[in-house]
Amino acid sequence: MTFFEKIVGSLDEKREYKEMQKRAKQLPEEYYEVYKAIQKYMFTTGMADWRVFYEIIELLELAELDGRSIKDVVGDDVAAFCDELTADKRSDWKEKYRQQLNNHFKNR
Repeated sequence: MTFFEKIVGSLDEKREYKEMQKRAKQLPEEYYEVYKAIQKYMFTTGMADWRVFYEIIELLELAELDGRSIKDVVGDDVAAFCDELTADKRSDWKEKYRQQLNNHFKNR
């Protein structure tokens, strides 16, 4: 990793994120509005891995192809939908850092 990447982050990841956002903008307006609301919720609640948005975009694209409504996909409680979608990822992340912390002090 170069000094520049340490400061601004990976340029490849930034490109990948921009491409993902372009894909999301191609969703029908109603689906895109829900996508943006989900994205805002997940970022403000501390969802760590932005790659989960690929799954959400794919889910919305498939729903649109099947003629399903947004409510059919996310239900009445959109926040619960988001929390459930990321629950496994968050517990994995938490467990990873928990083990790192414990290992750090075991070796002393």
